Amino acid sequence: MDSMYSYDYQFRLIVVGDSTVGKSSLLRKFCDGVFSQDPDPTVGVDFNVRIIEVKPGVKVKLQLWDTAGQERFKSITRAYYRNSVGVLLIYDTTNYVSFTHVTSWLNEARAQIQPYQSVFLLVGTKIDRESERQVTTEEGKAFADFHNVSFIETSSKSSLYVQEAFALIAREIYDMLIEGRIHVQNGWDGVKPGPNNANTYQNQSIDVLPSVQPRRNGCCGS
Repeated sequence: MDSMYSYDYQFRLIVVGDSTVGKSSLLRKFCDGVFSQDPDPTVGVDFNVRIIEVKPGVKVKLQLWDTAGQERFKSITRAYYRNSVGVLLIYDTTNYVSFTHVTSWLNEARAQIQPYQSVFLLVGTKIDRESERQVTTEEGKAFADFHNVSFIETSSKSSLYVQEAFALIAREIYDMLIEGRIHVQNGWDGVKPGPNNANTYQNQSIDVLPSVQPRRNGCCGS
C-alpha cells in the first residue's frame, strides 16, 4: 500500500500567530525541507500534509493548516479552530510584540475549539538570529508553564528543532488519545481513524466529551 494511504490516525493541526513570525517557513521546512528567506504572505489559509511515525509501527497523517496573521483574515481563521486537535502558537524570538500577542491567540483558540479537547504547543522561531533576540528562552518557558502548554524553540533557516516541534505535539496528542483523554468523535475532524484503523471505528457511535485540562510536556531547544 502507498505510504500516503497507510497510516493509523489523522490529526488536524492549526498554526497561528502574528504575520511574519515564520509560520509558513516552519511548515515548508517541515513538509518540503525547503527554506525561503522571504515567502509570500499567507492569504486566508494554506494546507499541508505529512505522515510521521509517533512510535514504532504507528503512523499519523498530519493535516497542517497555515493561517494568515493579519487581522482582516481572523474571521477565516476562526472557522478552522473547531476541527483542530492541535494548535501551534508561533512567535518570533526577535520580535517581542509578537510574543505579547500569543496570549490573545491562545485565548481565542481555546474559546473556538470548545467543547473539544486540544493540545497546544508554544513555538519560538528564528533562534539562528541570536544577536537579534528580544524574547529569552526563560520567558518562553515561563509563559508555557503558566498556561500549561508545551514549549520549543526552532529555526527554519538552520533546521534546528523543526522536526522535533511537530513530533512533540503529535506524540502528545497520540498519548492522550491512547489514555482516553482525547477521543475520535462523530462530527469532529480533529482526530480521525486512518486506513489502518478503519475497521476498529466502523459503525461506532462516539459522544462528545467535555474538555479536560491537557497534560504539559515541557520541551525546549536552546
